[in-house]
Amino acid sequence: MPSNAPSRPAVSRQRLPLRFAHVVIVGKYHAPGSRKAVDEIAHFLQDEGCVVSLEEQTALNTGLTNFPALSVAAIGAQCDLALVVGGDGTMLGIGRQLARHGVPLVGINQGRLGFITDIAFEDYRDSLRAILHGNFEEDSRALMAASVWRDGRCVFEATALNDVVVNRGGVASMIELRVEVDGHFVANQRADGLIIASSTGSTAYALSAGGPLLHPGIGGWVMVPIAPHTLSNRPVVLPYTCEIAVEIVSGRDASANFDMQSLTSLLHGDRIVVRKSEHALRLLHPSGWSYFDTLRKKLHWNEGG
Repeated sequence: MPSNAPSRPAVSRQRLPLRFAHVVIVGKYHAPGSRKAVDEIAHFLQDEGCVVSLEEQTALNTGLTNFPALSVAAIGAQCDLALVVGGDGTMLGIGRQLARHGVPLVGINQGRLGFITDIAFEDYRDSLRAILHGNFEEDSRALMAASVWRDGRCVFEATALNDVVVNRGGVASMIELRVEVDGHFVANQRADGLIIASSTGSTAYALSAGGPLLHPGIGGWVMVPIAPHTLSNRPVVLPYTCEIAVEIVSGRDASANFDMQSLTSLLHGDRIVVRKSEHALRLLHPSGWSYFDTLRKKLHWNEGG
């Protein structure tokens, strides 16, 4: 006997709209297993409806040819989101370059610590799916614009996300540095060196040298001496609106490095000037992310009894 009940309409399985439609992957391409990880994540993104590209060096070194390869400039012009698969060093390298383009970055950790690449690889599917659809926390990180001046001329420029470090060479002797803040003399310091770190870099070399942890919500730098001759020479927290100048007074083979990736040799009288960059890094984290959760996990707080 035929039923008079109306037939049910077909259920539509329409995708939710994507917040980030075009995603580029930047990989730690020299690490074991990175090719497989990048390829797996790329296909996951495609299944979620994203257009997927690879950063050109990632594509070249992984040998993955089934996705378009983009330069940094092309990423800035075309992509909505950069997905960094690696460690904090990978994030630092690409983050400095993409900050000027305003492209947000998400980090999937395949390194050791992962303070800014904070999504564990085994959790990437749920975390990424939520972020792609707009469920995330955004975190802005200040960058440093650094320059080296010699005889009134700028001879070197670099951008740093973590820190600017002035230190002695391989000889077993201290260097003497004259430090100024906003043109005001602070002190002549004899030490193995001096670290000027951002809040992001406060968990790196500055922490090892006895500096404080600086919450990323604080707009400041931390200035940390390395093995100072005068033990009362302590770390100082400064607003990032100030300009810091460090002059090489004496010592052999002094050098400056910027995020431990750019290096230049220094002469007596050279001045290293650090100020806030006009660009900032946009980091995206899973919803509910907390800076203190990161510290507790990475620094192994609350362990032991």
